Amino acid sequence: MLTDGAMRMLVLLHFNNLGFSPITLAWLFLLYEIAGVATTLSAGWLAARFGLAPTLYGGLALQVASLAALTQLDPGWTLAVSVAFVMVVQGLSGVAKDLAKMSAKSAVKLLAPEAEGALFRWVAALTGSKNAVKGLGFGLGAMLLALVGFRPALWAMAIGLGLILVAVVAFMPRGLPAGRRDAKFAEVFSKNRAINRLAAARLFLFGARDVWFVVGIPIYFEGVLSDGTPAGMRAAFFAVGGFMALWVVLYGGVQAAAPRLLRASHRPRDELVAMARRWAGGLALIPAALAAVALLAGAPALWLTLVLVLGLLAFGFVFAVNSSLHSYLILALSRGDRVTMDVGFYYMANAAGRLVGTLLSGLTYELGGLPLCLATAAAMAAASWRLARDIQPAGPPAASGSLSR
Repeated sequence: MLTDGAMRMLVLLHFNNLGFSPITLAWLFLLYEIAGVATTLSAGWLAARFGLAPTLYGGLALQVASLAALTQLDPGWTLAVSVAFVMVVQGLSGVAKDLAKMSAKSAVKLLAPEAEGALFRWVAALTGSKNAVKGLGFGLGAMLLALVGFRPALWAMAIGLGLILVAVVAFMPRGLPAGRRDAKFAEVFSKNRAINRLAAARLFLFGARDVWFVVGIPIYFEGVLSDGTPAGMRAAFFAVGGFMALWVVLYGGVQAAAPRLLRASHRPRDELVAMARRWAGGLALIPAALAAVALLAGAPALWLTLVLVLGLLAFGFVFAVNSSLHSYLILALSRGDRVTMDVGFYYMANAAGRLVGTLLSGLTYELGGLPLCLATAAAMAAASWRLARDIQPAGPPAASGSLSR
C-alpha cells in the first residue's frame, strides 16, 4: 500500500508537470481502475480455488514488476505511446494492489476472535492501518519526486518491496486456507440481496471520493500553490502530496477508531446497518456545500483554498466512518464458506466506483472546474445513501469464523 500510494502521486505530479491535461491525467489511471474491477471479481475465486497465501505473494511480486517497468518510460516517446505505456503499467499495479488487499481482508474473517464486536474491531484496525500507510505513500511519492526524481524513486521502491516479499514468503505462518479445487467462477456473483445492495452503495461511495480526489483537487491545489518556477513546483509537490497524505492518514485513523466512536461492541448488527444509512446521508451534504462555495468564489483564492481543506477533512471523517461500516458489514453478512467470493464481489464494486470516479474527475474538472467536480461527488454520495437505505440483512448475524473451519 505504501508503494501503491507513492506510485500514484509520482505519476500524477510528474505528468502534470509535463503539461498533461486533466482528462489525459485521468486516462493514466483508467486501466488501473479497470484492472481493479476485473481483479477483485476474479481474485475471490482464485483465493477460494488456490488459497489466500498464493494470491498475496502474487500481488506483491506483480507490484515489484510494475515499479521496475515504469522506470523504462522514455521521455522521447510520443504522447500517445507514453500514455498507453503508463496505462498498462498502472493496470498491472491495480491488479497487484487488489490481489494483496483481497487476501488480507478475507483472512480477517477467518482469524478474528468470536467475541462480540471483535470482527468490527479487527476489520477497522486492518482497513484503517492499510489506508494510513497508503496515505504515507502519497507523501513519500511527492517527497521522492522532489528530492531524487522520477526514475530513482521507482527503483528505490521496487527494491524495498522486493525485500519485503522475500520476508513475507519466508515467515508466513501456516494455517491459511489452501483452497478447494471445485470452486466455480459463477459462485462469485452473490445471490444475497443485502450484499448486492451493499456493493452498489460501495460503488457510489468511492465514486464520490475519487471524483474530486484523483485529479480535481490535486491539480487545483498545485495551480494555486505553484508560481511556475522549479522551486515553486517543488514546494507545490510537497504541499499537494502532504495534504493528500494527511487526508488519507487521518481517514485511516478514523476508520481504525470507528468501532470505539460508534460503540460497536454494544450494538447488534441490525443497528449498525441502520447507522450505515444515517452516516451515508450526512456525507452528501459536505461536497454539495463545497461546490456552492466554489461556484460563488468564481476563481481560486486563499480563503477558498482554506475552506476546501477544512471541508475535505470533514468529508474524510464522515467518509471513513461510512467505509468502516461497509467493511464490517460485508464480512458480517458473508458466510464463512464463501467469504473470499463475497469480499471479491464487494471490492469489485469498490473498484468500479473508483473507475467511474477517476473518469469523472478529469472530465468534470475539464468541463466545469471545481464546482462541477464537487457537485458530482455530492450526487454520487446521495446515490450511495439511497442504496444503503435498502440494505435489509436476512437471518442471524454470521459468526466470525476460524481457521479450523
